[in-house]
Amino acid sequence: MADEPEDEVTFMGFVLSLAATAALHFGDMPNPQTGRTDPPNLQAASHLIDILAVLEQKTRGNLTAEERSVLDQVLYELRLRYVDAQKDAPRIIQP
Repeated sequence: MADEPEDEVTFMGFVLSLAATAALHFGDMPNPQTGRTDPPNLQAASHLIDILAVLEQKTRGNLTAEERSVLDQVLYELRLRYVDAQKDAPRIIQP
C-alpha cells in the first residue's frame, strides 16, 4: 500500500472515508463545510454501518488480511458507538 499514489482510491481508504462520515453523523467531529458539530443523526449513521456490513458480506474471501482487519475493526467500533448513541438519545414514551 505504501507504493500507491496518494490520490489512488483504495479499499481501505474507502472504508475509512465511510467511517469518517459516520463519525460526522454521530456528531463526533465538526462538519467540514460549517466548522460546527452538528447534532447526531443516528439514522444516517446506521445507514453507513449497514453499507459497511454489506461490503463485509460481499467482499468476504477477497480482501487482504490488512483490509479485513480494518473493515472488521471499523464495523466493531461503529456498532459500539451506535449502541452508546442510542442510550443517549431521547426516548419517546408510548402508552
